[in-house]
Formats: sequence, C-alpha cells, structure tokens
Amino acid sequence: MPQTPPEPIGTADGDRSTIYRVLSNPLRRRMLAYLQQHREANSTSLAKALGESTGTTSYHLRKLAELRFVEEIPERSTGRERWWRALPIQLEAPDPGVMDPAEFAALAERAREQAKHDIDLYYRVLTQYEGPEGWAQAFRGGFWMSKEELLGFLNEYKQLQWKYGHADPREAPEGARLMALRTYVVPEPPDEAAGENEQAEG
Repeated sequence: MPQTPPEPIGTADGDRSTIYRVLSNPLRRRMLAYLQQHREANSTSLAKALGESTGTTSYHLRKLAELRFVEEIPERSTGRERWWRALPIQLEAPDPGVMDPAEFAALAERAREQAKHDIDLYYRVLTQYEGPEGWAQAFRGGFWMSKEELLGFLNEYKQLQWKYGHADPREAPEGARLMALRTYVVPEPPDEAAGENEQAEG
C-alpha cells in the first residue's frame, strides 16, 4: 500500500537555518545514518559505534529530538536508558534568492557536506555493481523537457518512492535494505556557438 510522505520539516519545529546547521554537523549526520541503518539505538550503543562519549551522543540525541529528526521509543526506555529511532525527514528548500544570509550560509555548508558523501556513494555503486539485477544501480539520462513536463516527472518520481519504499523499517518486508537514492536535474547551459550560428543564418 502506498505510504503518505511526512509533512515538510519547517518553521513549526525550528527555523530552516537551524535545521540546515543540524544536518551539516558531521556527528549528527552520522548518528542519523546509524539510526536509519540500525532502526533504533540508545546513547551508549551510538557512543560505542561512533567512538564518542555517552554524554556527547545523549546531548546530540536531545537536540535532534527537538527538531523531530528522532523520537524516543517509550516501550524500550527504562529509567535513565532512553532508546531512540529516526523519523522520516521531508525538507524542501526555498529559492535561495529569498533566504536571509544566515539561512543561505547554513544551506551551503550542508550542500558541501552532502557533496562529499554523494561522491563516496557514486564510487560505492562502481565497486558494488553486480549487473542489472543487483542492489547497486546507477542511471543517467538526458531529455528535452518543458518546465511543466519536468515538474510532472519529479512529482511522479517522488510518488513512486513512497509507493515502493518504506520510511518506517517496521513496515518493510523481510530482506529489505536501506537504500540511498539521489536525483539531480538541471538544465544544460545554452550552446553559445549554436546561438551564434542561428543569428548568422538569420
């Protein structure tokens, strides 16, 4: 059954510049990645896995919870031992032209950290590719599209992710694995030489 995407995380849970700063923090990103991969953890298990102190992981877990990146698991938490799970994240950035300087700076820092991670993912695809039926896959394409067609394509692509994917690991079928999906679409720059030829012919 198709799932419903979560509401975008926004000013209801903190201003966007704060959210971007949280996501650009290397340790918090590693903690979120661990929780997404292992489904649940406490400050002790995170500290052991990431080589940090329990005080540090406990502090960052509370900060992540304030912005609803994680939530406590009440049925597992007893006394001072609190267990946590990651929440689905839906974050939509606005046009950078309408951002204030602090927000744009935080977004740019997050983008730089994401780029480093995405390069590593690309090389993992190259080394883990086992043919068209394997887990690791890569796609490249180039099509002429109008703005309307592009937005329609992206909308359907997002819907397909929620049709076939599971944001909550407890709802995923046996054998499911956490998949890293990345999509970038950008217009090719205009061919200046072609433009000059068209003007000359005209």
